[in-house]
Amino acid sequence: MGKRKARQQRQQLISHLSKKQKKHLKDFGEEHPFHDRVSVKEEPTQICELSDDSDPSVSESDAESDSEQVSVYHKLLATLKAAPYSDNEEEEEDDDDDDSEEGNVEDLIENNKEFQDEGETGDEDSNGDIPDQESAPVQKPSQEEPGEADISSDIKNEEFTDEKHEAEFSLETNFIEETADQKESCTSTEATKDPFKLHMDEELNKKDVDKILERSKSTSQVKWPVLCQLVFSCTLEKFGVIKPDKEASVKHLPLHRPLEITWPKVNNQFLSKQPKSDQLFTPLQKELFCIMNSYKDLFYPERTALRNGEEIRHVYCLHAINHILKANDQVLSNNAQRRDQKPGIEDDGFRDQGLTRPKVLIVVPFRESALRVVQVFISLLESASKKKIDVSNKKRFKGEFGSDPDEKPPNLKRPEDYEAVFAGNIDDHFRIGVAVLQKSMRLYAPFYSSDVIIASPLGLRTVIGAEGEKKRDYDFLSSIEMLIIDEADVYLMQNWEHILHLLAHINLLPLESHGVDFSRVRMFSLNNWSKYYRQTLLFGALQDPQINSIFNKHCLNYQGQVAVRNVPLVGSISHVVVQLPHVFRKLEAENSVSVIDARYTVKGIRNLIFYELPTYPHFYSEVCNMMKLADGGEGATLTCTALYSKYDAQKLTAVVGVERAAQMLQSSKNVHLFVTGETE
Repeated sequence: MGKRKARQQRQQLISHLSKKQKKHLKDFGEEHPFHDRVSVKEEPTQICELSDDSDPSVSESDAESDSEQVSVYHKLLATLKAAPYSDNEEEEEDDDDDDSEEGNVEDLIENNKEFQDEGETGDEDSNGDIPDQESAPVQKPSQEEPGEADISSDIKNEEFTDEKHEAEFSLETNFIEETADQKESCTSTEATKDPFKLHMDEELNKKDVDKILERSKSTSQVKWPVLCQLVFSCTLEKFGVIKPDKEASVKHLPLHRPLEITWPKVNNQFLSKQPKSDQLFTPLQKELFCIMNSYKDLFYPERTALRNGEEIRHVYCLHAINHILKANDQVLSNNAQRRDQKPGIEDDGFRDQGLTRPKVLIVVPFRESALRVVQVFISLLESASKKKIDVSNKKRFKGEFGSDPDEKPPNLKRPEDYEAVFAGNIDDHFRIGVAVLQKSMRLYAPFYSSDVIIASPLGLRTVIGAEGEKKRDYDFLSSIEMLIIDEADVYLMQNWEHILHLLAHINLLPLESHGVDFSRVRMFSLNNWSKYYRQTLLFGALQDPQINSIFNKHCLNYQGQVAVRNVPLVGSISHVVVQLPHVFRKLEAENSVSVIDARYTVKGIRNLIFYELPTYPHFYSEVCNMMKLADGGEGATLTCTALYSKYDAQKLTAVVGVERAAQMLQSSKNVHLFVTGETE
């Protein structure tokens, strides 16, 4: 009777699922988090089902014994028998196909319950028989709509904490396996004065911090071969201008040892076009990595999806994974030294981590961008041999972040830049934690067990929340050492407020301790000075006042900042082929807010009007050239009027060129006329 009742309950649960939900359950072995249901009545037959090899003598009274003692026992077991989860187990489950779809779904529901009890280690021992009361909260009857409570609990339990598997993915429990290799690597990096150690070991004093807060920066303009015009700014005199590296060989680069082998292979797709085959970087990558490796903040406003987007993505992924491996290497090495230390000796020389584990935050606009970042990470961690690293939850990641070719609308012709930016899965609400070790990677790691967090601005905003909300968390941002914001111009089209909200909550003191060992925390983290050590890398396709503002106001790195400041000499107006008079009307406004009202005072114009110059300068020429097609070729009767103010200097320069823009902004006249196209 018990089995029949359980089967009827599973069939009743399946009947409420849509076809798409059943497919997700069949593919991934679990319901989608947004479709989880809160059970009003507890179902012990599903939660406490015994495995075949479990001990039947374990009684219910034993399971209800002291929960604290059981928890400690499980943590000890997890430390001794921790093994990374492999996708092979997932694939084996998928091979068992039944005749009916509902039969598959029923089995998956039952298997999913067992999988949650056993954990991702795949161990089928007595652990599955004893319920973990700390990590598996009992579901209580609720009046909320189905899915609401599970969404909030999913955010809390899956993204932030995972007490049941915490020991399995902590750095402290992995030092035994990797100590020998780490010691050798650590010795070689120290001998070459590794920039990572030089940056993290720098001790600032109160005078240095006060000087940074005064924002009295000294600036220097330097020209490099590829990046051209660079502006170096710094508040501390000893961290000034740097020169581009003349040599970029493996011996001269402070790369972590595995990356010395894998980087040339990963970056080979970009090096095939270079004249010298022995180079590790393209000329652009070489100069960008030189600045990144100095741990200065960087703003590069010439990143485009068509021309150099992937080239830049590879080099900042190299820098990020290099930073993570070195940071974890230092922790693992100190673990071994502390283990071998005589008891009773207190040593303050093992401060090697922050208040929380996440070190790198990568902000990208779409799931496709996150997918490509993770793919580069995996490629960089692959060894030189044919053996691949163990990546947990890889299949689930591909299913949720990959794209379906059938979803793309057919027969739609878009510009090349549009196709490049909006390729793949363009969902903009996501976040994922990634834990990185030298021989394995865990996707969907809890935030407080992650080394890297990859997220969209919207995905972070929904977690950070707003003031007054009960369920919000931003402690995981407290010890971010590297912030990478890629495709910054896209966020101008989404919601720029999310970026500002993120920057207002990064590198703050956490509200809870999250189990940190304060004897291992760096002093600048305890002093709430983490923001002065954070490196910010900002990549976009254009110069914009809002992007410049966050680089100038929210980047307080003691090493200083480097910004690429190349001004367009010609402008996109030179690409207009239609014979067309262009009238630029200057608006007088006291501030940037009053400009918005002033734009709507011009009336009576029948032809093309730019009430504001476009963010992307090539849009100006593209729209103007469309007028010829729309008007049947009668270009002489067309006019184009563009409104601008002194606050549009960068946009105006990108359209008309730097010399014309300077004359138009300084002139006492408010109207300027240009004629494009060939005259008969």
